Amino acid sequence: MPNLAGFKLNRNVMIAVALIVMVTAGGFIWNLTRPQEKESLIVSTTTSLYETGVLDVLKTRFEASNPEYNVSFISQGTGLAIETAKRGDADLILVHAPSSELAFMETGFGVNRKIFAYNFFIIVGPAGDPTGVEGLGPVEAMLRIREMGLSGNALWVSRGDNSGTHIKEKALWAMTGLSLDEIKLEPAGGSGGTWYIEAGAGMTATLQLANEKDAYTLADVATYLKNVKNGNIQLVKAVDSGEETLNVYSAIVCAPDKSPRGMFDASMLFVQFLASDETQAMLETYGEEEFGSTLFKPWVPELDNPESDIVTWVEEQAYLDGSECPTQYRHQAGSLYR
Repeated sequence: MPNLAGFKLNRNVMIAVALIVMVTAGGFIWNLTRPQEKESLIVSTTTSLYETGVLDVLKTRFEASNPEYNVSFISQGTGLAIETAKRGDADLILVHAPSSELAFMETGFGVNRKIFAYNFFIIVGPAGDPTGVEGLGPVEAMLRIREMGLSGNALWVSRGDNSGTHIKEKALWAMTGLSLDEIKLEPAGGSGGTWYIEAGAGMTATLQLANEKDAYTLADVATYLKNVKNGNIQLVKAVDSGEETLNVYSAIVCAPDKSPRGMFDASMLFVQFLASDETQAMLETYGEEEFGSTLFKPWVPELDNPESDIVTWVEEQAYLDGSECPTQYRHQAGSLYR
């Protein structure tokens, strides 16, 4: 009679071995195919970049080339964007207020500032230009709007939020020689209210408030065109762009010794991506098809024409001690600067 006990034992061993092989292979395949955990790169940024949609394009392109990262944006005015980074809640900032950017680096919070784009601010207002500022420079236009405001025939809406746009507006008022603190309290004719209104809000909300009140305001051209295209506002351009209304966008990486998140290398990768030929070429045409005009101008190609007006304006208004990033604020910057 055959030994069935030995046969059953061998069969059980083979089944167990097969199961082990199957489980091991399954685990190996699952490890290969399961979604990989991504590191989160957090960018604190100004609303004038976020509201145009360009950051969605940058996110998609960066993540396609760097699938190990997930990019998240926190949209605020420049002042709040900087404070978010100083608290350690962001890895880098994208902002447009050189004086605030310098202070961020001087206090040890930021390194490796890189200019990557520019456009312009414009003054927009009601159709028909009731104050007659068309054709004037921005400073002359603001003086005219104030004059009309004092007689109760014009209103001005300010961001009032310490954003890059608000900082530029305050600089323009300073050029008039007037005190902004006094301007804010000036009555609008006999109405009992003031002709100067502070929105305390982002660019889109400020444009909508100006639209509701038939008022003038300062806006970056990109957010203005986006809102016109979307039908949010009927305001028209009253004072065009120029040297006094230059708007320069920079990226600054959070200093590794001040940032608890440990994302310095990833942040530098993102800044290098912004300055790359591919991204600069994208910025050159972004918005052209949808808005009939590009929303941003790439900065890096301008460096090939050092004698151009734009380069001169940027150097005068947005360089810090003669450089986009003075050497004392550079840290493991590699080939970021020419």
